[in-house]
Amino acid sequence: MNLMLGKRLNLKGFVTVIFFLILTPVVLGTSLFSLAVLAEDTNQKTGAISYQGAKIFASLPLGNKSISPVLGISDARPEILRQYLEKYDSPLLPHIFEIIEISDKYNLDFRLTTAIAQQESNLCKKIPFNTYNCWGWGIHSRGTLGFSSYMEALDAVSKGLKNEYINNGFVTPEEIMLKYTPFSNGSWAQGVLKFMEEME
Repeated sequence: MNLMLGKRLNLKGFVTVIFFLILTPVVLGTSLFSLAVLAEDTNQKTGAISYQGAKIFASLPLGNKSISPVLGISDARPEILRQYLEKYDSPLLPHIFEIIEISDKYNLDFRLTTAIAQQESNLCKKIPFNTYNCWGWGIHSRGTLGFSSYMEALDAVSKGLKNEYINNGFVTPEEIMLKYTPFSNGSWAQGVLKFMEEME
């Protein structure tokens, strides 16, 4: 019984090897023949790629023009900001593009001023009456600095952050906190960092 089973297995293996040896050259030969027949001939004037017996039309670039897309995080900023401001129902929502424009004007991370507004005023929902001051900028015991609009306030804050902080080495939220709110126990910087991370 074992001898018969062994002979059947040997016969099966032999047939498999023979089948492989015959079929492999046939498949390779067919593939090579197909490649030779379908040799590509591109017509630059009509944009047609010609194959023997068929023409395939495609939009091909004329000349040596190159496309270098500049897609990156900057392109996603309006949507990131929209989702964030909408999530917290912020009065800043209509000003998405202005926020980004002012950030670019002063070479700031667009998330920084938004995160500070979240930390200081719950994104402009808790501010001194009629001041548009969402950033706690110039709010101290002697009085409160007021502005005529959110964007006037944001421009002043962004300019101040750039000139008085970043240009003087106060770059990270922890460093900014040392001057912005020196009596904080660290929670101010932690909050700003957390809010910035929510916009990644």
